[in-house]
Amino acid sequence: MHARGWRELDILIVSGDAYVDHPAFGPVLIARFLEGRGYKVGVIAQPKWDSPEDIARMGRPRLFVGVAAGNLDSMLNKLTAQKKVRSEDQYSPGGRANMRPNRATIVYSNLCRQAFPGLPVVLGGIEASLRRIAHYDYWSDQVRRSILLDAKADLLVFGMGERPAWEIAKRLDAGEPVSALTNIRGTAHVKKNRREWEPLLADQSRFVLDKKLLVLPSYDEVVKDKEQFAKMSRALQYETNPHNGRPLLQVHGEEAVYFNSPAEPLDESEMDGLYDLPFARAPHPSYKEPIPAFNTVKDSIVTMRGCFGGCTFCSITEHEGRIIQSRSEASVLREVRQLSRMEGFSGVLTDLGGPTANMYKMTCKDERTENACRRLSCVHPGICENLVTDHAPLISLMRKVRSEKGIKRVFIASGVRYDLAERSPEFIRELAQHHTGGQLSVAPEHSNDDVLDKMKKPSIKSYERFAQQFCQASEEAGKEQFLVPYFITGHPGSTLKDTIELAIYLKNNGMRPRQVQDFIPTPMAVATTMFYTGLDPLSGDQVYTARDLREKRMMKALIFYWDAQHWPLAREALVKAGRRDLIGRGPEHLVPPEGAADRLARVPQTRGPARSGPPNRGPARGPASNAGPSRGGPSNGRPFQEAAPRARDGRPRDAQPHDSRGPRPFGRGKPPKR
Repeated sequence: MHARGWRELDILIVSGDAYVDHPAFGPVLIARFLEGRGYKVGVIAQPKWDSPEDIARMGRPRLFVGVAAGNLDSMLNKLTAQKKVRSEDQYSPGGRANMRPNRATIVYSNLCRQAFPGLPVVLGGIEASLRRIAHYDYWSDQVRRSILLDAKADLLVFGMGERPAWEIAKRLDAGEPVSALTNIRGTAHVKKNRREWEPLLADQSRFVLDKKLLVLPSYDEVVKDKEQFAKMSRALQYETNPHNGRPLLQVHGEEAVYFNSPAEPLDESEMDGLYDLPFARAPHPSYKEPIPAFNTVKDSIVTMRGCFGGCTFCSITEHEGRIIQSRSEASVLREVRQLSRMEGFSGVLTDLGGPTANMYKMTCKDERTENACRRLSCVHPGICENLVTDHAPLISLMRKVRSEKGIKRVFIASGVRYDLAERSPEFIRELAQHHTGGQLSVAPEHSNDDVLDKMKKPSIKSYERFAQQFCQASEEAGKEQFLVPYFITGHPGSTLKDTIELAIYLKNNGMRPRQVQDFIPTPMAVATTMFYTGLDPLSGDQVYTARDLREKRMMKALIFYWDAQHWPLAREALVKAGRRDLIGRGPEHLVPPEGAADRLARVPQTRGPARSGPPNRGPARGPASNAGPSRGGPSNGRPFQEAAPRARDGRPRDAQPHDSRGPRPFGRGKPPKR
């Protein structure tokens, strides 16, 4: 501030993540965006939370303070699906845990009000976005109020926050009080007493769009009645299209939270401008330890945002929206050239993608149809006839990026949406020949069509068709490459019997997953509503859900049928399900009977247990999931064979010891080449 001649900030951003000046870090992206519009912006990263001293270091800002928990919900960042404390925080220096408080948005907001009495406090980020209405909180196992009320903030920005944050800044700068900022799209505010909100229920004629205000079931109703909770969840889902989403109101006792319609998405030129901002693409120089999350994305390029998949367990669609917002080729190539000139760049782009690898520039055929559409997924139960699924723009971009000077390899580590990819053999050939480093992440999630329907995922047949095409394309390219499939256990709709069928399917097809996600109910997701209420909010059907933590562990153990340390729990699951016939040493059996292998599994291992996948977001991004030369095990002629697990340096890790009579760690054939 002194070097720039600033006497005071205009805006202060408080973040629960370490300060990394890179567009993959949401709070910093907003800070750079506002700076690019002429505002003096400061960032306080991971402040101490026992006093307001850290937050007040840069003085009182002139306009407002923005608060974000970081790139992840703070509770999801701390606790696993088994409600155990995570040993590492990917967004903190050195991966250290306990660098942010539980429910960070609420804690930081309280500190900001102490540090700057009377200053407007604006909440943002994914934690605020997904907790904006009454929501089920898995970690406390209760329905909580809107986070806007618990944080006692003035405004809440939901979704991608560039447009709302800019309008808030402009209007406060023009002298408007924060109490007047009640009509900004993509924001929510509190009506503090009945006199403010009761007239809205009687007079709805002044509202835009279809002239109606949609009143959600109240907080008191959803706490007492799970059917009302499901009704609330369904109503919210159908109001997420920014072109036709209505304003919402939810009463919480004497107060009510008012939600404006979602913010309009950015167009191509606005997306280009966002990524043309002068990011340093590095952590703050005060850090002495690496930031693990930065190491994952530092050599990656984001091409688009949003996802029209609408998977019920995923937070991407609910935060980034269903409308794909893509950058131009020119913008992507400018960033590639900038990255190639940076010190330490090896010439390898670890990812070219976004939430998904292959939705770049996919849009609705007709703007009027898109504006009126209230469909929750463009690809489920089938791909919409109005969706443009042409991969040509992406193929063109892939070719141009890899031909840039200084670029040696370009990998695609973002998860491939295979039901779209199978429509483009040319894309699959390009992917296999030029953009896969031995392994490719895909997320079939399950094999049972009923479970997949609850997830809003395509049939396993679609995955099999893609796998066959990818296998053939790899062979034609003269490469030995493998799919790394991701699966979810314990998802609503999936029983122990369904999980056993999945394990049998995996064994019959030579698949031995190293990454399996135990379902985590994240706030506001449709699948979370199923988990809490036992109801599918979209159909009203009853849904079985495994809520017992031991049953969830048994489901996960079944998917690791090949790993001796999981055999005891897998056997327990088979006995509980009445499938003792699958315990034995024959090819028709899933796990062997208790014996020497169980004693071996209790011996200290050469590596830790198979890693879990990322929290309910599909495949992980970054070099760990797809980088380096092909080092996987030999193909057995099946398109589903996966590669050996990899260490941090990209080399295969040694397999865990197994009983000689149990399954071999790499499927049929020889161990992988070293």
